[in-house]
Order: sequence, then structure tokens, then C-alpha cells
Amino acid sequence: MSLVRPEAAAALSRWRDVLIGGAVLALGLYWLVFSGGLLRGIGVVVAPIGAVIAAAGVQRARFAQGGDAPGIVQVVEGRITYFGPLTGGVVDLDALSALTLDPTARPPHWLLSQSGQPDIAIPLGAQGADQLFDAFASLPGIRTEHMLRQMQGGADHPVVIWRKGPARPALPRLH
Repeated sequence: MSLVRPEAAAALSRWRDVLIGGAVLALGLYWLVFSGGLLRGIGVVVAPIGAVIAAAGVQRARFAQGGDAPGIVQVVEGRITYFGPLTGGVVDLDALSALTLDPTARPPHWLLSQSGQPDIAIPLGAQGADQLFDAFASLPGIRTEHMLRQMQGGADHPVVIWRKGPARPALPRLH
């Protein structure tokens, strides 16, 4: 018998990183303001760490959509695997060429593109889809705030969130 309602437990789980970051920030600020000597110095270091943890937690919480869509997502060592009732697939983050958000699909989907292979469509609310935040955040040059805004906004067409750039940046020519 659980003393916490399932909805409350889900909300606490979703905002867990924000709560931990807030507690670390509060402890650092307490040491900074009300202590002296070594603890004050530690507070100077701990408070910004708590702020960073809380900010990252807010982004994770905004990314999480709940696990009510079909399918299961696994992310293991840079490999995204989706097991769906009708489709599925595997893509390595290194082989990913584009990441698109399709809000017109029911339910909304991530479209993971790789050259020479069909796109993999993953519902935003699939079980384990919250793991995709860390995977997507590791893509070079991705703008996570843009991704989160597009997830919350009501776009009426697929939106490219990230596209792989050239392997090497173009060097300016001398002649």
C-alpha cells in the first residue's frame, strides 16, 4: 500500500532533478551566507552547481511527455532502439543525419533519419522516451531550447530540429 498517489509520485519523479538542484543550491547559499571560513568557500562552489542541476532538471522535465504512447525506447551507449507495435528500428547517434519533430502525426513523433535507411518514427510519449533528451543533447550543435519550444508549440508541419553538418568546417580560401 503506497502512501503517495500515483499522479503525485509521477510528478515528483518528473521534477526530481529540479528538486535536487534546488536543495543543493539552498545548501550552498546557506553556507555562503551564514557560515564562514572553509564552509563559505565550499558554498561558493556548491551554489552554482545546484543552479546548473536545477536548470538541467527544468529542461528534462519539459522534455518528458509521459509514457502513454505505444512502444518502448532504449538508449544504450549511443544507440537508440525503438520497439513499436507496428514498426521499430535502431540508429546509432553517429549515423544520425537529421532529427525532425512531426507534431502532425497522432501521437506526435520524432523522426530519426540516417542515410540509406528508412526514417525511424518514435512517439514522444513512448515508454523510455525521456532517455532521448540526453542522446539528443549530445548531438553537435543542437539547440535544446529550440527543441523544447517546438515540442511545446503547436506547429502545423514537421520541424527539423537538428541536421548533421559537414564533417570538417570549411576553411577560408587564400586565393
